[in-house]
Amino acid sequence: MEDGKSTGPKAKWWSRPTPAVATRTTSDEPPTSEEASSPAEAPAPGPLPGAPAARPVKPLHEPDEYSTPPYGGPGPWAPAPPVQRPVPTPAHGTPVPPQYSGTNGAGIPAPPAVAPAPPQPHTAQQPLAAPQTLAAPPPPQQGTSSQWLQYDPWGAPGQPLTNPGPPLGSGTGRKKSRRGSVLIGAVLLALVAGGIGGGIGAYIERNGGLTRVELPQASRDTGGRAPDSVAGIAASALPSVVTLHVSGSTESGTGTGFVLDASGHILTNNHVVAPAGRGGEITVTFSGGETARGEVVGKDSGYDLAVVKVSGVSGLKPLPLGNSDNVRVGDPVVAIGAPFDLSNTVTSGIISAKDRPITAGGEKGDGSDISYVDALQTDAPINPGNSGGPLVDVDAHVIGINSAIRAADSGSSEEGGQAGSIGLGFAIPINQGKRVAEELINTGKATHPVIGVTLDMKYAGDGAKVGARGADGKDAVTPGGPGAKAGIKSGDIITEVGGRRVHSGEELIVKIRAHRPGDRLELKLTRGGKDLSISLTLGSADGT
Repeated sequence: MEDGKSTGPKAKWWSRPTPAVATRTTSDEPPTSEEASSPAEAPAPGPLPGAPAARPVKPLHEPDEYSTPPYGGPGPWAPAPPVQRPVPTPAHGTPVPPQYSGTNGAGIPAPPAVAPAPPQPHTAQQPLAAPQTLAAPPPPQQGTSSQWLQYDPWGAPGQPLTNPGPPLGSGTGRKKSRRGSVLIGAVLLALVAGGIGGGIGAYIERNGGLTRVELPQASRDTGGRAPDSVAGIAASALPSVVTLHVSGSTESGTGTGFVLDASGHILTNNHVVAPAGRGGEITVTFSGGETARGEVVGKDSGYDLAVVKVSGVSGLKPLPLGNSDNVRVGDPVVAIGAPFDLSNTVTSGIISAKDRPITAGGEKGDGSDISYVDALQTDAPINPGNSGGPLVDVDAHVIGINSAIRAADSGSSEEGGQAGSIGLGFAIPINQGKRVAEELINTGKATHPVIGVTLDMKYAGDGAKVGARGADGKDAVTPGGPGAKAGIKSGDIITEVGGRRVHSGEELIVKIRAHRPGDRLELKLTRGGKDLSISLTLGSADGT
């Protein structure tokens, strides 16, 4: 073909032209009789041997001198036929070449279809079929039927439309699309499965398995405690215990105290409030968290006791006072305080000893800050911050004021550490504390019982020795004092006070201060190798 014109005999189109390519349909009905009996597009090359001569047939339309479709030759838009297979056409129909046997005429295997109708004999008015060309079926379009049928012009008249299968070249895109979708789905499934597996693994690791474990547990106890139990004692005493935060110009500290009366008087240690000095500040914190500012009413370094008062506070609960003379070694006790600023700390123990003569303080060097205490000893843990707190009995009554501990070392180090409890704690007996507190509240100062002698504190023997001279160079026995009246002389060694043995000068002071001014005491002493017994009435001196 050249310049768009056919060099052979021109094909003619029928009044109902049928293209040589497959057409889409949504019906499976066979061609009509008119279609089956339509003549071929081109005249046969010649009569076959033995066939009757065909009568010339006049075209239905006059030839188009311009050769334009559909009555002329194929225009320049018509594709060139890829294959031509001229085959002699017998009278009974068009045979299929052997290499295309079982196909739809285009080389594509055709699925089994309905059996072809029996061939019908040709008449004189039926021209023989001429060689035709086949073109590849057009690609499928979306939204159409999945069945592709093609009209076979080479088939015998009455041959039904056959299903050639999917169009050529249409499987590749679908397979790629389906394979991509499957791959994306697999990736998403793997991600989801990984997330679920990770979550399950984390849950198993955290909870120890998929099964929920519930351990047996006792029901909640809504009942109280026995009043004489540690819990019962603590519940009764804690509302009356306070924590003191003291700050001054050069130092600060933390201690404990307890409420004495509804007027707001609080008893504590002198060394707790000492950092405040004259212009310091004292903050009182109650067990419920309420705070108030406190002021010092009176203090005494010799007894290591002080009274602080808070104003404008209502609902105060005084802590009942017991009798320290009734205490016995082995009695259970509870200590309450703020060790290392841990408020409302409760510890328990027993009274491990009584009448323990101890001295504390002495940092000033002149002895003015030394306290002498005939103390109750306890193994209830007491630490820095417990000072001034109550030591109570099983009735939640105060029997002592926690004041000192015996440490395994000096309690100091390069790191600034503090000594802790080793089970040796000491408390001022409440009988002494009561007397001193009353004097501090009433007069602002306390009085000390004295015998009117100066002791030789360097004496290393057993007992308390009366010195040769006083501190001011005067006589060691104060003229007109209780000792002078009782007949005590310089150089005498006092060995007993009130029937209790005395081993040192500090111990004698402790024993004397355990009494009130005006109390009468029996003393034993040694003079020139002879034992003597005397009786005296204690005098009074103002404390500091």
